[in-house]
Amino acid sequence: MEQKECFQNRELSWLDFNWRVLSEARDKNIPLMERLKFLSITASNLDEFFMIRVASLKDQVNAGYTKKDIAGMTSKEQIDAILKATHKFAATQYTTYNRSFLPALRKAGLKIVTEYEKLTQEQTDYVDTYFKQEVFPVLTPMAVDSSRPFPLIRNKSLNIGALLMDKKKKDTIDFALVQVPSVLPRVVTIPEDEDNCTTIILLEQIIEKNIQKLFMNYKVLCATPFRVMRNADLTIDEDEAADLLIEIEKQLKKRQWGEAIRLEVEDNIDKRLLKTLRRELHIAEDSIFKINGPLDLTFLMKVYDLEGFEQLKDKKYIPQPPAMLDPTRNLFEQIRERDILLHHPYESFEPVVNFVRAAAKDPNVLAIKQTLYRVSSHSPIIASLAEAAENGKQVSVLVELKARFDEENNIVWARKLEKAGCHVIYGLVGLKTHSKITLVVRKEEDGIRRYVHLGTGNYNDSTAKLYTDMGIFTCKPRYGEDATAVFNMLSGYSEPLAWNKLSLAPLWLRDRFLSLIARECDNAKKGRPAAIIAKMNSLCDPGIIKALYEASAAGVNIRLIVRGICCLRAGVPGLSENIHVRSIVGTFLEHSRIFYFENGGIPEFYMGSADWMPRNLDKRVEILFPVEDPELQDKIKHILDIQLADTKKAHILMPDGTYEKVDQRGKTPLNSQMYFCKQAMEH
Repeated sequence: MEQKECFQNRELSWLDFNWRVLSEARDKNIPLMERLKFLSITASNLDEFFMIRVASLKDQVNAGYTKKDIAGMTSKEQIDAILKATHKFAATQYTTYNRSFLPALRKAGLKIVTEYEKLTQEQTDYVDTYFKQEVFPVLTPMAVDSSRPFPLIRNKSLNIGALLMDKKKKDTIDFALVQVPSVLPRVVTIPEDEDNCTTIILLEQIIEKNIQKLFMNYKVLCATPFRVMRNADLTIDEDEAADLLIEIEKQLKKRQWGEAIRLEVEDNIDKRLLKTLRRELHIAEDSIFKINGPLDLTFLMKVYDLEGFEQLKDKKYIPQPPAMLDPTRNLFEQIRERDILLHHPYESFEPVVNFVRAAAKDPNVLAIKQTLYRVSSHSPIIASLAEAAENGKQVSVLVELKARFDEENNIVWARKLEKAGCHVIYGLVGLKTHSKITLVVRKEEDGIRRYVHLGTGNYNDSTAKLYTDMGIFTCKPRYGEDATAVFNMLSGYSEPLAWNKLSLAPLWLRDRFLSLIARECDNAKKGRPAAIIAKMNSLCDPGIIKALYEASAAGVNIRLIVRGICCLRAGVPGLSENIHVRSIVGTFLEHSRIFYFENGGIPEFYMGSADWMPRNLDKRVEILFPVEDPELQDKIKHILDIQLADTKKAHILMPDGTYEKVDQRGKTPLNSQMYFCKQAMEH
């Protein structure tokens, strides 16, 4: 089989994932406000995709890089396919917004103003007064002429472009610009009209309506909102080979960061205005998106937050106390008795926060060590680490400064921790530290004991309410020894000669996975029980995919739960008959990584921080840890079984690369996420 028949392109596979999110927005069985949220997520997903992934491909084209991806596509071919697909996607986004959402919202008593010309007199007066008092003082109108150059337009900012005619010199037309200020609320509630509907208008419409007041000596010929997406990928793509790095560095030394890669305009934009924007932003025709509706649909999150529409939302789920923990007892005591499994967000993240908090206050605790990748803006964990250092404990924290879009936040935290007296490590050169591990060293009657938390998700108490993740507490000595070795390695000492339980990337995690897959392959050939169940966010590593194809050919039953990118082709005769892939998109973001290997009838269970992607296996510090307690194994197997039986939120990957919702005929309806919510509440 040709290469392209064996692999799906990574970027197009990601777009398929965004389509699955959009299908939730279009699902009329979901409450209306929840659907709005999904539409908003598709918009923010697409923004990030353009800023990072499309930007990276543009870099490759500019650098003359011609190497093909695993699906046999050049960078240029990928960009062309992406633009074609995203134009189609954007059209569906706005059809959904205009034809489905606007009428449904109006019916539910919420009106979003689409044409300010149709406001009632009372509304007009309100909007004009609001503009004069709240908006006008904040605005900076900018005219462009021979003495005033075209301004640098910030990435993702919403702007209004206008063409002006000087009232004295009627033969010249100038361009002007006003940025819609992000410091003001974009969604503004205005008086109701005769329908008694709650009515909202967007800030850019208020400015557009009053734009003449900003340019008093001119006649405004036309004014239209626009938005520019720029290259925000300030690092070279780690997924590609080292030769790419050299090539791009060589060719783009003088590069100006932030090349414009997408321009969004309203579809009725004046041709002259569009021509000006195109010329000044140096943007190709196929990168211009003409939008039938408001630009940047992320404002829908603000609409979701409006009060008075609770009946159109899901009842808010509150994470429950973990079934395996007694909140009245000392946490360290309970960990000494047995390993403890946590399943977020169904079970609360609070025990993890309490673990660090209790360690900070406990006089018997000597040291706390932790890796931090993404943390919340008011992190209680950070506060506890700082307190521990102030209490005289040894505190070592690895703060990953290269966590994309969290760089600034993490620098602030790092400084705060240093001030408190923590030993802060700033990651390793050339590697991102993505592992999730906390070690607490405690002096007890019988000597020093090490308590460890290992997880699949970030130490972030905010996202822990939205992402599905798993973690364990243990104080088994061999896990503690490995945890110490991890931190010694991160802070600069050499790695140990042997590891007990943990497998680390980039050292030998890839080989570990390949040997586990190969063992199943071998067992199948010998007629022993052989099966793999793996759950992750993304699967695009060619080496792992080839190993899975070999295992499938040997007769291993392989079931994969992959939320996002999947470059593997499933169920293709002669290639992957025994591989079944599903993606679950629901209320929570699936984020846990769980791996099950049948091992001839003595199953092995692993969890960790790594997806099956080149960057996770080769360019990041990741940890895979075994779960050996039979009770915990049963719990994990149950979780996997329920997800594999999901009929409501699962999409199945077809041999032709498309995804289809599960055919529910003859099947018991099962929404795995709601099942786990119910289960947690019953405990």
